[in-house]
Amino acid sequence: MISKALYRKRNALLQMTQHISRDPLLQCLAPRLSRSMATATSLPEFSNPSTATSSQSPTNSPISGPRRAAPTPPDVLTTIYKFPSMEPIRFAYYPVNKLSLPLRRDILHRAVVYEGDATRQGTASTRWRNNVHGSSRKIRPQKGMGRARLGDKKSPSIRGGGVAFGPHPRDFSSGLPRKIYDLAWRTALSYRYMRGQLVVLENDIEIEMSESRWLAQIMEWNHLGRGDGGSLLIARDPTENLSQAFLGLEGHGRLKSEEDVDVKDLLKAGRIMIEKRSLDRLLHRHSSDLNRTVPSAM
Repeated sequence: MISKALYRKRNALLQMTQHISRDPLLQCLAPRLSRSMATATSLPEFSNPSTATSSQSPTNSPISGPRRAAPTPPDVLTTIYKFPSMEPIRFAYYPVNKLSLPLRRDILHRAVVYEGDATRQGTASTRWRNNVHGSSRKIRPQKGMGRARLGDKKSPSIRGGGVAFGPHPRDFSSGLPRKIYDLAWRTALSYRYMRGQLVVLENDIEIEMSESRWLAQIMEWNHLGRGDGGSLLIARDPTENLSQAFLGLEGHGRLKSEEDVDVKDLLKAGRIMIEKRSLDRLLHRHSSDLNRTVPSAM
């Protein structure tokens, strides 16, 4: 027969154990507290963290483990056209993170300001009174004339003297991280692509004649001319006929090589016509912010 004191003690221990097992915050303590009961249950084995770390192979560590390639993003479809007939030839695919990025006005603004600051010459210069040629003799006495005090003829208050607080040569260029600038490039191209204003052309663009009037009619017929905001043609090696024809278009379009294009040009024109090889090269050049490899979690 179990005495009443032992019976009450056993019931109290059982209620305390059940209460701890129901509490999610104290479940981790349940195995240790249950060992105080007279049962055959053994304590769970807790391994030493230093031993467990040393037993694992270095290749399984999420920090020092092998790096695997990032998952391939889905592709977007692009049509390749033949210039100047604008006949569709074939299709091409580009990753979403290169031609289908969301619009970021803040990133585009920073890129345009960065490019504008880099183009400022900063050569404006004026002469201070020390740089003006002339005598240093005082023009009139300090007192007794009833007029304001005045120094030599090189004073900024006299015509022909130095300039007070005038501009001097300086560097207006501002800094911008390369990854942000590359993101702005691909954001501008994605903005044009999602609005249907990015026309990808076949490589080696060639026209038969160099007459601007003939090319202007072609662009107006294909809704690429002045009435639709004009177009910007980006080519790697423009031919002589193509360059001569674009010189007299008068607002219908501009021709630039891929080395002279910036983010502002992509946002300014009504439509962007670009060779496929130039588009591939620009996307490859401005992809430094893409993480090509990620640490393996296994």
